[in-house]
Amino acid sequence: MGPLDGITVIEVAGLGAAPFGCMVLADLGADVLRVIRPPGAGGTALHDLMGRSKRSVAVDLRTAEGRGILLRLARDADVLVESFRPGVAERLGFGPQPCLEANPRLVYARLTGWGQEGPLAGTAGHDIDYIAISGALSLIGPAGQPPVPPVNLVGDFGGGGMLLVAGVLAALVERGRSGRGQVIDAAMTDGSALLTTMIHELRAAGQWSGERGANLLDGGAPWYGVYQTADGRYLAVGAIEGSFYAELLARLGLAEADLPDRSDRRAWPALRERLAAAFRQRTQGEWLAVFEGSDACVAPVLGIDEAAGYPHNARRATFTEVAGVPQPSPAPRFSRTPAAAPRTPPAPGADTGTVLADLGYSQTEIAQLRDRGVVG
Repeated sequence: MGPLDGITVIEVAGLGAAPFGCMVLADLGADVLRVIRPPGAGGTALHDLMGRSKRSVAVDLRTAEGRGILLRLARDADVLVESFRPGVAERLGFGPQPCLEANPRLVYARLTGWGQEGPLAGTAGHDIDYIAISGALSLIGPAGQPPVPPVNLVGDFGGGGMLLVAGVLAALVERGRSGRGQVIDAAMTDGSALLTTMIHELRAAGQWSGERGANLLDGGAPWYGVYQTADGRYLAVGAIEGSFYAELLARLGLAEADLPDRSDRRAWPALRERLAAAFRQRTQGEWLAVFEGSDACVAPVLGIDEAAGYPHNARRATFTEVAGVPQPSPAPRFSRTPAAAPRTPPAPGADTGTVLADLGYSQTEIAQLRDRGVVG
């Protein structure tokens, strides 16, 4: 049921990136137990897509008894994930020290925007701030215009959630050799900076200017960009290599000899307009028929509600439905240990009683904890 079958992850509930990272771990087969604050019983969770395939318990970690429950959970877990500001978990009594004392094999993962140290570590921030100081935001957007926020995919999910997953998996592999857990400091500033490595490579080689929208991969090159079609829709073009570019021109019905020299950056605006004029002659669907099966590197720009129905995505089952709610399928894919289909997200706190009973609490004790508001 996935390569992480048998791994237990405690997710101290947070926002965005940490739930996403824990969702990926759950998709890969880990038993992810999300700890939320009471009251947490009942209600629907169908639209809580990042809660899929997890279990949910409601525990008030501000109480001594609640912290005791969390430490008992950590004692038998493989991974604990928290995304508080630095020092908050310590003040609440479940920082790395008590958790690792309870379980020296525990991988204690901390995901924040700024990281656990540095002048900004204790301040508030969001994706746009983290990618701003990493340099990533400066790369995105048209020339002569302000940078464009790339939703929150680069900081929260790419530089945050996926970096968290990589750190957890690496720490689990190392634990297999040493038998010891450790603390992971995953910061979205670090992760989004890491994503810019190739741009630094191109910059060092003199192949990337400091001007936005004037480079090979940022929309500056006419053969790597987005073009509007006759019906107001768009096509993405990525014909970087010479043979692919030649294929693009052939399918467009253009002769390279009649076009501005693509090796001359000063000619790029004129070349882009020639390509744009050609794309405006037909609809998106008509062009897709022209480019079908070619190496011209042309693809339709699909809306988020259209992607699941696109033939390639449909063939690969890139998207799935859980209780009628469309969503991306687990990825990547494994030959021997395939991930199971995602399970419906649990109602908040739905597994509290079962989890506490598994920890050894009696039904009387569980009822008393509920009466005192320690659990929901």
